[in-house]
Amino acid sequence: MKHVFLIDGSGFIFRAFHGLPPMSRPDGTPVNAVYGFVMMLMKLVEETDADHIAVLFDRARKTFRNDIYPDYKANRAEPPEDLIPQFALVRDATRAMGLPAVDMDGFEADDLIATYTRIALERDADVTIVSSDKDLMQLVGPRVNMMDAMKNRLIGPDEVREKFGLGPDKVVDIQALAGDSSDNIPGVRGIGVKTAAQLIEQFGDLDGVLAGAESIPQPKRRQSLIEQADMARLSRRLVTLRDDIPVDVDIDSFDVREPNAPALLKFLEAQNFRSLAAKVKSRGVHPHGKPKEVSPATGDVGGKPSAAPIAEEGPGRNYELIQDIETLKRWIAEAEEKGVVAVDCETTSLDVMRAEIVGVSLAYEEGRACYIPLAHKGAPDQGALDFGAGDAPATGAPKQIPRDLALAQLKMLLEDDGVLKVGQNIKYDMHIFQKYDISIAPYDDTMVLSFVLEGGLHGHGMDELARLHLGLETIKFKDVAGSGKAQVTFDRVALDKAVEYAAEDADVTLRLFGLLKGRLVHERLVSVYETLERPLVTVLKDMERHGVLVDAVQLKDLSDDFTARIGDLEREIHALAGHEFNVASPKQLGEILFDEMGLAGAKKGKTGAYGTGAEVLEELAAQDVKIAAKVLDWRQLAKLKSTYTDALIKQIDPATGRVHTSFAMAATSTGRLASSDPNVQNIPVRTEEGRKIRRAFIAKPGHKLLSADYSQIELRLLAHVADIDALKDAFAKGQDVHAMTAAQVFGVPLEGMDPMVRRQAKAINFGIIYGISAFGLARQLGISRPEAARYIDAYFERYPGIRAYMDETKAAARRDGYVTTLFGRRCHVAGINEKNPARRNFAERAAINAPIQGGAADIIKRAMIHLPGALARAGLKAVSILQVHDELILEVPDNECDDATALVRAVMENAAHLEVPLLVDVGLGYNWEQAH
Repeated sequence: MKHVFLIDGSGFIFRAFHGLPPMSRPDGTPVNAVYGFVMMLMKLVEETDADHIAVLFDRARKTFRNDIYPDYKANRAEPPEDLIPQFALVRDATRAMGLPAVDMDGFEADDLIATYTRIALERDADVTIVSSDKDLMQLVGPRVNMMDAMKNRLIGPDEVREKFGLGPDKVVDIQALAGDSSDNIPGVRGIGVKTAAQLIEQFGDLDGVLAGAESIPQPKRRQSLIEQADMARLSRRLVTLRDDIPVDVDIDSFDVREPNAPALLKFLEAQNFRSLAAKVKSRGVHPHGKPKEVSPATGDVGGKPSAAPIAEEGPGRNYELIQDIETLKRWIAEAEEKGVVAVDCETTSLDVMRAEIVGVSLAYEEGRACYIPLAHKGAPDQGALDFGAGDAPATGAPKQIPRDLALAQLKMLLEDDGVLKVGQNIKYDMHIFQKYDISIAPYDDTMVLSFVLEGGLHGHGMDELARLHLGLETIKFKDVAGSGKAQVTFDRVALDKAVEYAAEDADVTLRLFGLLKGRLVHERLVSVYETLERPLVTVLKDMERHGVLVDAVQLKDLSDDFTARIGDLEREIHALAGHEFNVASPKQLGEILFDEMGLAGAKKGKTGAYGTGAEVLEELAAQDVKIAAKVLDWRQLAKLKSTYTDALIKQIDPATGRVHTSFAMAATSTGRLASSDPNVQNIPVRTEEGRKIRRAFIAKPGHKLLSADYSQIELRLLAHVADIDALKDAFAKGQDVHAMTAAQVFGVPLEGMDPMVRRQAKAINFGIIYGISAFGLARQLGISRPEAARYIDAYFERYPGIRAYMDETKAAARRDGYVTTLFGRRCHVAGINEKNPARRNFAERAAINAPIQGGAADIIKRAMIHLPGALARAGLKAVSILQVHDELILEVPDNECDDATALVRAVMENAAHLEVPLLVDVGLGYNWEQAH
């Protein structure tokens, strides 16, 4: 017995539960804590050299401490309802991993850890306690360390002093004085950790403090110590860990052994943990797999000398700084031999049009990565920004390979058809390399892989994916570049920090790729990734790079007009209120509406302020409350001014005269694209102000904008997937489907139909797609809820297939946790098995809509992917520049308008073959509003 690993299982469970989004297996059992627990346990077991490992758990809330002090932990809330069924599962997971799961009546996991620590030390073994719990820091000593697995950080005596102000041997005395509100340990009133440490340092220990209390000069502190001496002694008994438990599981049974792979796989598959099961199948689980030996002095790894010292030593990490061309060539040769390399750029800005390259990181095997600085200027005097004691302000640029020379070598690698390049949001890196005449191909994208596999379950940024799949807390940009006013651009980051940060990005990307790519086959999502998402990366990159021309003068005039109208509205609102106030303040507005004016419908939130959101104001406006209507108008204009007219002017790139929106591929659960800087998706189309903003999006001289918009695509998809004969027949005959619905649901003739009746039918048609309720329809149409309910019932009676589709879709979502589009995309639905009715109903509406909205997104993506090739084959110079929901906008030379119109319509209408025809409305104009 040389090294004993004691894992605080109870602490792991709670950290995993609160650190991961809700997850459920097919039968509805919550499993997010189990997933996080297994992921962290796998990582620990694979990377440690320990020869004895155990996981220690709490068994029950009542322990010997409750006999000493009945109120011990009395203020602790019951565990969350979704966590309770996971306690037994994590024990099953531990045993499936081939590890002991140890607990004991009357004692906490911390006491078991203390006891086994004593036994291990008596056997002359080193101990690592895997936990960040401060209560365990009293055990730290010369041969006992703690490890915070979430931060991959060792906690030794120095870290304990940093936490408590004194060493581990004084932790119990400090806690006895300071108490602990989370465990309801009383301590001494008015004394915190800092004061307790000062007192212990002055008097030696708790008994010395209590004996010398009369001499303490501060009256309140002196009185508290005298009056509460017994409470301090009681607290000491509560915080002292028992190391003399008569344990019934022998420490020798902790010896490391290979897990029962079939049993482990069976457990993982039963929980629906496909990625972890795939990892076990592809790589196996090695409980005592040691990391490569690293020589701190030379940076030698496995006998191969590196060009510079390793940036960070640790389990499976070997990061290299490349500062000469020969080492770069060796790295490139090794990457070419491997055939797969992760790549990541460091730049001066997140704005791809203005960013300059600073360095490049590569990784061709897990744990081995490099950073190639290209444009570092050296770290200036950072003032308050601490870059480490050894980092003196640089007087000049550090040693680097000349940028053009390095990029010439990297170009051969990045354009090599025989080497797969992997990136996290590789679209950004493509933009940067394109500035230097480098085209990345072939490529894979871990962000997109994650989105295809688990869209709707969680975010898909690298930090979140590393935490979720690797149990790794990545280095943040602020950790190396500072934050706030002290933050520097990456070209000013010292190289030892830069390599640590940048190489980790490439390493993590490659690790994620290894976990995610193989799941496509197992989960039957290859087609979604290969035909819909991966090819779209280059299409969107080209659209972003081309950008769209905007008329700055027109925007400025519009902004001035908005400013004047906002001022007029403010004066009218103040007049209606009877005095001036801040219209932008929801709190002040609420007080005026509900306190001063006494209007009905007041509801206070958690902060105690009245709710004044859009729904509240719309309800009041419907009751002819003029001030509410005026505030709604004010808010709309203020938002349009700040978000568009003012922001768009600032977003014009001075080099191109265009705005270059950024399309986000992994931002929605349904597969729809989102955009930012500017957000073109949210420019209102039905208001005059929104249309005026669209007029500022213009074509360059000699060109027009072409707007191609799918007509009623979601209703057409509904008719197809729900197999509604009446709707399919109406679309096939080119009938007015809203008028037909009005005729069939309301029993009115088509001839001479009241436009208001058709509008009601249209609201139902589109509302059904979004799972609208009677309440929602009533509010939308301004009718009573019973009347709205009758409309919906009549609709389902006329189209029973829609009700069947909705019921089947909700059942599938409850069973699988996701719904599927026509093209195989999975849209995961969080909360579908929620016990809270409001949340569950929301999730059910999302489940009904997702296959329709997601299917429409898939169709326009297919068209976008096919269109550039079709235009090129036809010899046309038209280019796609924007995509908004069901609409695609192109910039077309005047002499190509007819040909481009025909070709775009053909490509879009043939992007999918449904049982109803797809129709595309095409318009042309000198600006977007005119074209649409």
